[in-house]
Amino acid sequence: MAILLVGSVQLSRACDICGCGVGSYYLGILPDFNKRFVGLRYQHKLLTTHLGPMGNRTPISADEAYESLEWWGAWNFDTRWRAMAILPYNFNTRHVRGSGQTGYKNGVGDLALMGFYKVFEQVGGTRDNKLLIHSLWAGIGVKAPTGKYDEGERASVSQDAPNNFQLGTASTDFLVNLAYDIRLMDLGLNTNVSYKVNTENRHEYRYGNKLTVNALLYYKFNIKNQVRIAPNAGVMYETQTKDVIYGRYDVAQSGGNSLTGVAGVEVNAGRVSFGGNYQAPLSQDLADGRAKAGDRWLAHVSFSF
Repeated sequence: MAILLVGSVQLSRACDICGCGVGSYYLGILPDFNKRFVGLRYQHKLLTTHLGPMGNRTPISADEAYESLEWWGAWNFDTRWRAMAILPYNFNTRHVRGSGQTGYKNGVGDLALMGFYKVFEQVGGTRDNKLLIHSLWAGIGVKAPTGKYDEGERASVSQDAPNNFQLGTASTDFLVNLAYDIRLMDLGLNTNVSYKVNTENRHEYRYGNKLTVNALLYYKFNIKNQVRIAPNAGVMYETQTKDVIYGRYDVAQSGGNSLTGVAGVEVNAGRVSFGGNYQAPLSQDLADGRAKAGDRWLAHVSFSF
């Protein structure tokens, strides 16, 4: 996993320019559960597009906000198999300061279904009798085109402009994920590596494939064996190839990479888990400098049964 992190340097909606758009499914640290859980997550992400060649604002620069309320859940089958589903409802807002125009799009996003297999889980001890646990899960999944794709929105922009402002991608896409967790007593490291392969939709548009790597260091505080609080902090790296239109033309204002700092907390009290995190860009190069991602935040609550 360390090699993957170094070689590359979270399953988060519209174009997916490094987390801001359709089809980005951030996982992070899952809630504590034995058999199954269901819950809700809220995500808020900011993006500025149509910047000038030097990254400066222009009369057509747009401030975009991508919010989503997600139903998500997971079910363990025996000790090695896990199924997971994420269904978002998206709220997209775009404001162009030069013209004063504001646009809105609300609706169901693209459904993601994933299956995971536990490759191994080892429980042991160190020489000084400290508990050491680590595990590796591997998963594959599919993203179904359940969200609305507005071809008029795509046609209204040129090949040089981003196709961000969508509720869905209108394509069937595929997900691959590795999740590794290692914990020494109450101190742990959670790492996720995911790759999303996008296919061309019926409108001859294909969003770029995307790699996401995130690593979170956490510490679990146990309060009277009833409440567990786990503050966490780490980094997330995202990189995405350029979108392709008509099977051969790259979309100039698409793709790129970003490195983001993440800080949050997870709380478990019996069957109820809740938490959230804040994500701030540390460095980025998006859409050849014509787009800039802002801060993001996430909150969730879930129930195990």
